[in-house]
Amino acid sequence: MNLTISPIIVILLFPCGLFLLGWGLVYEFVDRKLVARFQNRIGPRWFQPLADTVKLLAKEEIIPHGVHAGLFIALPIVAVASALTAGIYVPMAGIAPQYSFSGDLVVVLYLLSMMTLCIGLAGANTMDRFSLVGATRALTQLFSYEAPFLLALLGPAIAAGTWQISQINGFAQGSTWMALTQPIGFVIAIVGLMGKLELPPFDAPEAETEIVSGAMTEYSGRGLALFHLGRNVELVIGLTLISSFYLGGIHNPLDFILKTLALLLVTAGLQSLFARLRIDQTVGMWWRLGAMAALIQLLAIIAGHFLAPYIQPFLQSLFGG
Repeated sequence: MNLTISPIIVILLFPCGLFLLGWGLVYEFVDRKLVARFQNRIGPRWFQPLADTVKLLAKEEIIPHGVHAGLFIALPIVAVASALTAGIYVPMAGIAPQYSFSGDLVVVLYLLSMMTLCIGLAGANTMDRFSLVGATRALTQLFSYEAPFLLALLGPAIAAGTWQISQINGFAQGSTWMALTQPIGFVIAIVGLMGKLELPPFDAPEAETEIVSGAMTEYSGRGLALFHLGRNVELVIGLTLISSFYLGGIHNPLDFILKTLALLLVTAGLQSLFARLRIDQTVGMWWRLGAMAALIQLLAIIAGHFLAPYIQPFLQSLFGG
């Protein structure tokens, strides 16, 4: 009986499912509150993200004229389902992943990309000009930020000698924080996550002063709520991955909360410090600098692994053992 109930609890309740959805709402509130306080505003009350979600879920979902209705309805569901599935392989709340296999890091990265792909397809599926522009920007930004973010997470994976998230987390727990040994990758991972989630100053795909809500302009009700929930879940998973890889791993729930909140404080500060960048600035500058810096650091890590057996005896002989 336990073998039947346990996977259902894991997927639907904890540490995935409802926990991820609820914790995503909590982090949305913290993010909005921090940005508001940094900008000398009061910010929302603690229940505002939940109230917004319930209100959207209760509203009628209007399907615009000229869209593929099935695709219009399915895309938000696929987006949030992909984000929730990625949480199965990540050490949420400091608990070992319930499902883990060699190479699950690659699967998680692909699942985290589904959100942007679904948003791009959702915008391209409509006839609204704002949605089309937002979809073009979202997909363009996806290609610019996915590669640096991937390279930034490959650094700790190569250092640990595995592509399995749980083993990388275990390796990070017993070694120096990789944010100190691989600072370039750490910075690129944070900026790349903000770009993936279209957080300011990388929110050109949904710039409300230019293109209303971008690719999601035509969405309302349940579809819009699901897109917001999926983005919140991706925020929690992204912060968890960066914490487990670069901040000495995640040992327990308290460790999970402290490290992810510290990263959320950093992202909120960056959102408040910088004005929105144009799409050509977010794409061109970051693709050239971010990808090249991450690639150089990755090559340095690989070279260090190959040269370590030769350098170590030389240093021992030079410094007398």
